Amino acid sequence: MQPLKDQFFSKTYITTLAADVKTAAPDFDAAAFTRQVLDRKWKNRELKDRMHHVADCLHAALNHDYKSSIRLLTPIVQQRIKEGTNSFGDMIFPDFVERFGLEDFKTSVRALEVFTAACSSEFAVRPFIVRYPQEMMQVMLQWSKHKSEHVRRLASEGCRPRLPWAMALPEFKKDPRPVLKILENLKSDTSEYVRRSVANNLNDISKDNLEVALKTAERWAGSSAEVDALVRHALRNELKKGNPRALKLFALATKTKTQIRDLKVSPAKIKIGDAVRIEFSAVVAAAERLRLEYWVFFVKAGGSTSKKVFQITEREFEKGSRHNFSKKHRFQNFTTRKHYAGAHRIVVAVNGEQKAETQVLLQ
Repeated sequence: MQPLKDQFFSKTYITTLAADVKTAAPDFDAAAFTRQVLDRKWKNRELKDRMHHVADCLHAALNHDYKSSIRLLTPIVQQRIKEGTNSFGDMIFPDFVERFGLEDFKTSVRALEVFTAACSSEFAVRPFIVRYPQEMMQVMLQWSKHKSEHVRRLASEGCRPRLPWAMALPEFKKDPRPVLKILENLKSDTSEYVRRSVANNLNDISKDNLEVALKTAERWAGSSAEVDALVRHALRNELKKGNPRALKLFALATKTKTQIRDLKVSPAKIKIGDAVRIEFSAVVAAAERLRLEYWVFFVKAGGSTSKKVFQITEREFEKGSRHNFSKKHRFQNFTTRKHYAGAHRIVVAVNGEQKAETQVLLQ
C-alpha cells in the first residue's frame, strides 16, 4: 500500500490543482508551480510537510494579496465540492488560510467555513482561536447552528482541547465552559458525523476536567438513544477504568457476584508476532447487565508494564447462567505498539473489577 503522503499528494493531484488554478487565473504559470512543488526534496517530505510546501508554493505562484487569493481559490474549492472531486489533499486550502490569513480575521473565517466541506478546517481554525479567542468562539457558536453538517462538526472538532496532531488549546484544558456551550447545541444533532465529534470533545474534556465531563454526561444521559451512544463513547476511558459514575449511567453495578472460572491462555509461551487464545467461563450470580473485558499488561522497554483494555461484551445476563468465552489475541508489532519479551499479565474483569488473572510469556 502506498504511504498516505503519496496517496493524498500525488503528482496527479498537483497537476490537477495547477490546471484548476490556471483555469481560474489564465496568467498563472502552472508549469512553474508544478516544478516548484515537485522539487528535489519532494520524495522525502512527510505528509504534513508536503501540505505546507504546496500551500507555500501556491502562495508564491499566485503573487496576489491575501484577499485576492482567497477570492480566486474559493470557487475552485466550491466546484470540487459540487462535483465530489474533493479529497484529503484539499487540506492545503485551510492550510493556506492558516499560514497566510491570520491577520485578516473576517476573510479567513468565511474561507474556513467554505473550505471545511472539502477537507476539514479543524486544524487551521485553532491559531485563530488562540489569536482571537472571544471572536472566534462566538463564530463557532454560530457555526454550531449552521445548515451544513461539515460546518457544525467544525464547530466542535476545531475546539477540542486535545485534538490529535493539532495545536494545543491550553485555555480550554483549564476552563472548558466556552466549549460546552457549543457541545450543548450539538449533542442532539441529526448527523452521527457531528455527534461523534461531540463525544470525542467531551472525552478530551474528561482528561483534564473529569467532574465537568461526568456532570455533563449525567445531565445528557437518557434524552435519546443517540445521545446515550454519544455519552457512552465520550466516557469510554472512564468505563474502562471502572469509574462508578460512568458505570451507573449504563446500569452497570460496581460490584457483582459473577465469577470468572477456568481462565487459561494457550499456548503459555509464544514469540512476538504469534497469537494466543484466551478462554474462560462466566458464572452469573444475578440477573444483571455486565461488561466483560480482558486486560493485557504489556511489558515496556524498561521492564515496567502498561495496561490496555479490550472489551469482550456488554449485555444483560440471566441469573444462574453460565457462558463460555474464547478470544484470540495476537502479540504483533504495530506502528503504535512495540512488544518486548517478558511475562505479560492477562486479567479478566467484570464491570471494571478484576475477577481472574493468568499470564503469557513472550520470548
